[in-house]
Amino acid sequence: MKRIIVLLIAVVFFVGACATHVHTVGDGPQSGRSSEDRQWYVLWGLVPINDVESAEMARDAEDYEIKTEQDILDIAITVFLGWTSLHTRTVTVTE
Repeated sequence: MKRIIVLLIAVVFFVGACATHVHTVGDGPQSGRSSEDRQWYVLWGLVPINDVESAEMARDAEDYEIKTEQDILDIAITVFLGWTSLHTRTVTVTE
């Protein structure tokens, strides 16, 4: 039983790491302030439901970093709502 739990935890961490994308704008983050939003999709990630604007999240900063990932909460949402074709990704902008 202990091996199954360890294997499940390892799979969750590896799946999340595979779904992370980082984009650096300008010189990258300078102040360390960040804002986070969740992008919702239907049809298993094909059609976005809401609009997450990373430029608005960065305010007027010229140097920032955009990280889109499927974190542990996104995986949990997919586990419970995936049968309805809903999926999410977390977008974090660090100034």
